[in-house]
Amino acid sequence: MTASKNDKKHRTTGRPTLNEVARRAGVSPITVSRALRGIPSVAEELAQRVREAASELGYVANPAARALASARSQTVAVLVPSLGNQLFVETLEAIHAVMRPRGLEVLIGNSHYSRDEEEDLIRNYLAYQPRGLLLTGFERTESARRMLDSSGIPCVYMMDLDSGAGLHCVGFSQIRAGAAAAEHLISRGRRQMAFVGAQLDQRTLLRGEGFRRALQQAGLYDPALELLTPRPSSVGLGCELFAQLMASHPQIDAIFFGNDDLAHGALLEAMRRGVKIPEQVAVIGFNDLPASSFTVPRLSSIRTPREAIGCRAAQLLLALIAGQPIAEPVQDIGFELMAREST
Repeated sequence: MTASKNDKKHRTTGRPTLNEVARRAGVSPITVSRALRGIPSVAEELAQRVREAASELGYVANPAARALASARSQTVAVLVPSLGNQLFVETLEAIHAVMRPRGLEVLIGNSHYSRDEEEDLIRNYLAYQPRGLLLTGFERTESARRMLDSSGIPCVYMMDLDSGAGLHCVGFSQIRAGAAAAEHLISRGRRQMAFVGAQLDQRTLLRGEGFRRALQQAGLYDPALELLTPRPSSVGLGCELFAQLMASHPQIDAIFFGNDDLAHGALLEAMRRGVKIPEQVAVIGFNDLPASSFTVPRLSSIRTPREAIGCRAAQLLLALIAGQPIAEPVQDIGFELMAREST
């Protein structure tokens, strides 16, 4: 029997082809492509046959070749500042759950809270012509902004809001969230309130700004009660900063930590030192990580909608990719104050 052109290509490259998978499964090549991309329009029985044929042949799709053939990729790029932070993991899971059934692959970039690293990631990903980009916040280099503006690729910004820049974004007001923390502590009768922030990314600084404004409005702001460090946020750092703050300002009766992991560390250090929470010092965190409802005492925190942000941002990006009109380019999902035992 005469070998086909595709069979010869297989022997030359050592790789099975999409056409060979189609022949083995008894379906068309386009069905193979759709089935392996997880597009739900393919009947499950056919999709299973395709998966089995691909497995038997050891077939692996070549996304670069597919993009070249169609003149567009089947990927979206998502840039986050950390993969070690639970809140971004939850957001990424939600994005993947929306994109995968549409046949789109998610490329994840970690900027490590560095604007220069993010600029490099944007440059590299734009070279692959993704269908769209999901970016965290608005703080980036001018070069990165120019690349995004000139690319023509749809972008959606997550975690923060900016109604004045003409951008598409999904998130909540970091300033209002910080103010809510201050208002909660004031309502509990606290008068000597400190703010502790680490990492010092733009979102943390905005939380602190909201906290500061609310204290100023109440006539309770003391600039000496702000403790800021660019070091990465962690439980260990929270222990250290709590001890430092109590040594320098023993009169404080409440602390707002810019991240829950810092607050978790503070609760542990307070226990070691015999500082009663909340009788002596009330403690409130930010993000309401899963462990916060199980600490001793249970931590009050600002709950942020990480999963909802990922889902809504992905849906908004899909609408932009499809060229649909956008009624709400700025989507404020809000936040929730979780008052527990620590305040």
